[in-house]
Amino acid sequence: MLGEVKYEQGQYKEAELFYKTALETYRKTLPKDDPTLAEIYQNIGAVHCSMGNYSKALEYFKTALMIREKALSSNHPDLAESYSWVGLVYNSMGNYSKALEFYEKDLEITKKALPPNHPSLASSYNNIGQVYNNMGDYSKALEFCEKAHQILEKALPPNHPSLASSYHDIGQLYNNMGDYSKALEFYEKAHQIYEAALLPDHPDLATSYSNIGQVYNNMGDYSKALEFYEKAHKIREKALPPNHPSLASSYNNIGQVYNNMGDYSKVLEFYGKAHKIREKALPPNHPDLATSYNNIGQVYNNMGDYSKALEFYEKAHQIYEIALPPNHPFLATSYNNTGGVCNNMSDYSKALELYEKSHKILEKALPSNHPHLASSYNNIGQVYKNMGDYSKALEFYEKDLEISKKALPPNHPSLATSYNNIGMAYSAKGDYLKALSFLEKALSIRQKSLPSIHPLIKVTKDNIDYVKKKM
Repeated sequence: MLGEVKYEQGQYKEAELFYKTALETYRKTLPKDDPTLAEIYQNIGAVHCSMGNYSKALEYFKTALMIREKALSSNHPDLAESYSWVGLVYNSMGNYSKALEFYEKDLEITKKALPPNHPSLASSYNNIGQVYNNMGDYSKALEFCEKAHQILEKALPPNHPSLASSYHDIGQLYNNMGDYSKALEFYEKAHQIYEAALLPDHPDLATSYSNIGQVYNNMGDYSKALEFYEKAHKIREKALPPNHPSLASSYNNIGQVYNNMGDYSKVLEFYGKAHKIREKALPPNHPDLATSYNNIGQVYNNMGDYSKALEFYEKAHQIYEIALPPNHPFLATSYNNTGGVCNNMSDYSKALELYEKSHKILEKALPSNHPHLASSYNNIGQVYKNMGDYSKALEFYEKDLEISKKALPPNHPSLATSYNNIGMAYSAKGDYLKALSFLEKALSIRQKSLPSIHPLIKVTKDNIDYVKKKM
């Protein structure tokens, strides 16, 4: 079907046109509850999902689901597929409890309808794992992703690309947990399979290089990160049309590394390239376009051009307000970004107001021990620190630490940030003994989790030297 080809090429508007033409043709000859119509409704839903039109996607997926519920037996695999698509949209909308509800319905049918080692069962487990990942419950996510992996190991040959995808998902979890050596181990296993199974210019090979680059970026090894991101980019340039969204992601990743290196002119160049593609490829209210505005805003914020930063952050916010439900975590990120600019501009009352708006959304949208909530407490603490209210800053830094200790592994870099912030707050209060205790904990974690050349290790050592001189 032509719609499918256009969809794979990232030409979503053209894909929608072909699918809708097919729908009109079939509706003339088939009864309204025919399963063939359900498939077309589902395809149109998938297009809207890729375009970021989640409410529209949900509408089409639910129409497909209603047809299948009437026309098919309660344990039919196509019904499971419908539940899975609805779960995917709710996951994208940040409604994780609803996503779990539909993914679990999919799993329930799939377990009954298919043999225990069927690859579709692995997909069902993996989908649930991805929701737990988004909820910040990494141990639960790992449990489901490993169930998926065990099935695929039994069901597929050792060089099957789906097995590589499974290694990738587990690697991603370890990356989120801050266990970068473990993340690299799984990403490299995935990469070995892709190299053996795929042509050298296959887009999945580009994704694999990109994932490895991301870990090196998180580890502060920026030259290595650039090396892998550029390998990914070369493949995508050959394999994809010039306005494919994956090319934008590629430019964006390279821009992020330059951002971390402080080379802002280079960052703006790559973020600008990413943004131009997204403007051509995506509808004007797609969340990825908002992410693009956010990234550019972040660069201007880092450059100290706060009015320009606010201009781009507000463009992003307008899209999020239109495209997403009011309690989506991306809206919280948007308030948080604008709050960060206000904090940098020393407008502390405005910064607090925006950080608190962000925090309220996160409290509604996420589980109580999600790492994003810890970051939110940290940001509020930073404002109080800048205002010179160190006791209030400590109150929020300690809330951040309490969540981080529960949610993250003991050597996660974010935990080091929590200890460092508490240490510096005690230092500002003149309690140097307590400050030293927390800073040494921060240094210990950073030395274990980051490369020896990472700038944060030097920053922490400098903080310790400062405190020791004051004692």
